Amino acid sequence: MTAQRGIIKGICLPMSTSPITIGMFAHVDAGKTTLAEQLLYHTNSIRERGRVDHQDAYLDSHDIERARGITVFADQAVLSYQGTTYYLIDTPGHVDFSPEMERAIQVMDYAILVVSAVEGIQGHTETVWQLLHKHRIPTFFFINKIDRTGADAARVLEEIRLSLTPDACSITGCLADGEVEDALREHMAERDEQLLESFLSGEGSSAFWLEALRRMIRGHRIFPCASGSALQDTGVMEFLQQLHLLSVTEYDAQAPFGGRVYKIRHDANGVRMTYVKAYSGMLKVREELIYSSGQERMCEKASRLLIASGSKLQPVDQVKAGDLFAVVGLTEAEAGQGVGIYSDADKLTYEMVPTLTSKVIFPASLHVKDVLKAFQMLDAEDPSLNVVWEESLQEIHIHVMGLIQLEVLQQLVWDRFQYEVSFEAPEILYKETIASTVVGYGHFEPLKHYAEIHLRLEPGERGSGLVFASECHVNELSLGNQNVIKGHLYEREHHGLLTGMPITDIRITLLRGAGHNEHTHGGDFREAAYRALRQGLEKADNVLLEPYYEFKIKSEIDHLGKILSDIQRAFGSFEPPQTTATHAIVTGRVPVATFMDYSTELAAFTHGRGSIQLVFGGYDRCHNEQEVIERIAYRKDADPLYTSSSIFCAKGHGYIVPWDEAEAKMHLL
Repeated sequence: MTAQRGIIKGICLPMSTSPITIGMFAHVDAGKTTLAEQLLYHTNSIRERGRVDHQDAYLDSHDIERARGITVFADQAVLSYQGTTYYLIDTPGHVDFSPEMERAIQVMDYAILVVSAVEGIQGHTETVWQLLHKHRIPTFFFINKIDRTGADAARVLEEIRLSLTPDACSITGCLADGEVEDALREHMAERDEQLLESFLSGEGSSAFWLEALRRMIRGHRIFPCASGSALQDTGVMEFLQQLHLLSVTEYDAQAPFGGRVYKIRHDANGVRMTYVKAYSGMLKVREELIYSSGQERMCEKASRLLIASGSKLQPVDQVKAGDLFAVVGLTEAEAGQGVGIYSDADKLTYEMVPTLTSKVIFPASLHVKDVLKAFQMLDAEDPSLNVVWEESLQEIHIHVMGLIQLEVLQQLVWDRFQYEVSFEAPEILYKETIASTVVGYGHFEPLKHYAEIHLRLEPGERGSGLVFASECHVNELSLGNQNVIKGHLYEREHHGLLTGMPITDIRITLLRGAGHNEHTHGGDFREAAYRALRQGLEKADNVLLEPYYEFKIKSEIDHLGKILSDIQRAFGSFEPPQTTATHAIVTGRVPVATFMDYSTELAAFTHGRGSIQLVFGGYDRCHNEQEVIERIAYRKDADPLYTSSSIFCAKGHGYIVPWDEAEAKMHLL
């Protein structure tokens, strides 16, 4: 790491010259955006401090955010402090916008998790912590609102230690003039045998202990905790100095360029801007960037490079390792994928998955293609929307986290496209899988077309999605054609037979395949593959899945009996409760369909003293499968996108063979 020497009141400290990305996280209304405003103000990045309730916060620059008083988009600001550049990302605190928050997590060097000194640990606080912990993001806690009635910073610190991590430690008053005080040294020594020896013998200089503290923070072994009041500007400047003292990065600007996409945006003219975190090297305007799009290798020029700060975009000639920047010129890059030397890295997957689906409603005066184009732009910006065009129904369907997200989407579509849309009441997003192994056969042979495919379908592990493999010999079907088949199977969601919902958790193995040198076209393999998949589903033991929550409920002990009864009534399961003389904690799993509104009920009968954390816990067997199947009333034989029949050719004409007769007519048997 290239370093310069910084001086803080006479003590020489190594300072990182690489930019540092810091994310701001909190449960809604904990004061996260207000703290961000103070940090910007103290680094001379803004002239006046904005406030969420005054609708003038620098990072809540969108009209929707200012009107609602919540952060919806993960926007960033650039600030400089004592020679170091920081990128500050303010993330959404509302659970409906968790996917936006999670995408931003992936590019952070450090995180600040803001906790209210009054309310303490809340549901979304734990969700955020689990994500930060999973991705091993070094985290600072800031206990906010210590000026409020009922505030107790010491109680909240203890709550953090009990509920989140025992390695949280107070740094307030423990880093005077860059000196690690004895109380903090003792905390460090308890977690490291070598430091324990140094502590007991009184060895180690100030620089030694400071570097050890930095190393333990980066290693996820200590989580510094400060306190103050962002609104009253109490403790903020001290926290900024501590943050600057303890955060360092290591990026190699001399290596070849590599980075990762973390969000997509479009400007007022519809120009696509791809936001990238640079992990190595340098990139100049007009240089080419390599990345993968589906089966294709893309190589496109970075026609413009921009640094974003709030709503402002500053054009630059080049960017370097550690920078967050927007690039114009990449047409297909998606959030989560690597570029440059990271172009072959796996695309990142996300845990915050919507469990609801809704239909877009729009007036007949709007052309459906225009509305679809608008939603496809929004889908690029927020891939969790998973916009689907149902051709047969001429309908647009989306996936969402909750009702607040739908309200924001409605306003967003009007503000950006002037389209007046609404949404049907969201419904649970079910999925389907199989519980038996089968072989599906597909044949597509109308006149002058030919393809035949045999697929083995096996139940996959829960949460594995669709996994493709091949046992087909290249002498029978070329590797290129096998990849074409794989691409077709992955190019869209496939309907199950029970409800028409997407299939998942199936291992699909290509066993055999055939084409014709003259008559086979690319679309023929698609037709044969879809028919083979569907024919296999016809023979399989099909299972309906529904989304589940993993929950954690805290309440007074008097409410425990009712809570356990409610969980059982909701078809959930729970672990043995953890109890004290006054309180109880219950954890377990429960269907989303039966528990999505339970937080309101819990707040009512506990008079606001109970808390609940709900995290998406994957899919499992549907608790009321037959009832859902009857309600949805999907007609598998009337789905125009899929057929389980095959087409064969005789005497110059194609003819249809039903799925249960097709296997006997296959050419490759």
